[in-house]
Amino acid sequence: MEALKIVKRICENPEIYGVIVKEGPLGACVIDAGIRAKGGFLVGKILIEICLGGLGEAHLSSMQIGGSIVPSVNVYTDHPSISTLGSQMAGWRIKVGEYMAMGSGPARALAQKPKSIYEKIGYRDKSNEAVIVLEASKEPPEDAVKVIAEACRIQPKNLSIIVAPTQSLAGLTQVSGRAVEVGIYRLLELGLNPNTISYAFGCAPIPSPHPDLVESMGRSNDAILYGGSTYYIVRHEDDAYLKRITEEAISSSSKDYGKTFAEIFREVGQDFYKIDPKIFAPAKITIVNERTGKAFTAGKINVELLAKSIGYS
Repeated sequence: MEALKIVKRICENPEIYGVIVKEGPLGACVIDAGIRAKGGFLVGKILIEICLGGLGEAHLSSMQIGGSIVPSVNVYTDHPSISTLGSQMAGWRIKVGEYMAMGSGPARALAQKPKSIYEKIGYRDKSNEAVIVLEASKEPPEDAVKVIAEACRIQPKNLSIIVAPTQSLAGLTQVSGRAVEVGIYRLLELGLNPNTISYAFGCAPIPSPHPDLVESMGRSNDAILYGGSTYYIVRHEDDAYLKRITEEAISSSSKDYGKTFAEIFREVGQDFYKIDPKIFAPAKITIVNERTGKAFTAGKINVELLAKSIGYS
């Protein structure tokens, strides 16, 4: 398992990556990447690559927002369907008692969470070891570790869990690395077979943490909705169809576009299900049809909203 190789690198160099590695409940390996640990850009970059199942790479860079330079991340993969929908997508909602976390990474492919996604991409994984990245403010209790291990059909001692809160820099870096995945999921909703996507690239700014959970979560979403730019090379027989979905697969197609995500979230009473799902899309998207050589682009980076979101206005 490629992701496990990356996890071992973190465990061998915890001081470099600013993490705390320990034996957790039932013998699972638990890595704190931002709860009590310092975390940061380095481990955030590594978390992106773990979430991609080791089938993609991330590189830190920068972009200009207004008059300021802010950190950003570039992500690319030659295995878009499996690495994003099959691994990176935060598609496993883990709720055990009072504990709740969103799970990403190759453990999802073992547990087939959610099953509908794996039916669409036609993928199933087998391994006696599992790696999962949790977006959570607390480390998982024993009951949660047991649920994860049982769903993956492995022994808890063979489970590696990395935890990074949304309010941590590592967590924010990891979320900004989802621009490609967010775009692919939106294209899937519009009817595109994700297995027709041959290559994918994306970039997004990395916002700074905010002490308020809703504001920090809002910034993490705004980084993609207003600052995410994605590029896909696909194999398709219909250029007209690709042009149409390119124009529909951007965040500005949503009725909620034009407000920060924190504002949108508060207006709906902090109920995700009341938010227009069209908003969950990159700011800009380009699709190239490798069968015809034609390219289609829609959307733009919204500098004003980004500046407002990350506190520069």
